[in-house]
Amino acid sequence: MKALPDPQIQRAIEGYFRGLGADTPDEWLTLFADEAVSHDPVGTPPAEGPREIQRQWEALKSQFSNLTVSPKRVFYAGTGAATQWQAEGTGTNGRKVRFEGIHIIELAVDGSILTVVAYWDPAAMMIELAG
Repeated sequence: MKALPDPQIQRAIEGYFRGLGADTPDEWLTLFADEAVSHDPVGTPPAEGPREIQRQWEALKSQFSNLTVSPKRVFYAGTGAATQWQAEGTGTNGRKVRFEGIHIIELAVDGSILTVVAYWDPAAMMIELAG
């Protein structure tokens, strides 16, 4: 049986992935709690708080002239969701790339994003972008 999504969690998940492809991080950053922590990807130093999370966003976006990140499967449970996603983009060098991963996102009681744990391989993405 599939869990029914909490509308608050569903809005946060949709906003998160839409914001990854946005031209500016302003609206996307409003989704995060002040004490939010992002492990994106796991194995790199975590970004703590909106300012560092914005730097993560900027580092990713600086590689692309356009980027779309689309949730493919979302599994809702408790106060969050695990999402399998796929990204497509064009690098600043004009090369096209497609990559995928999984994000686990937990929300605070007020519906803001508290924790992001992301599993994907940025090195493989960068190699594909470089050609």
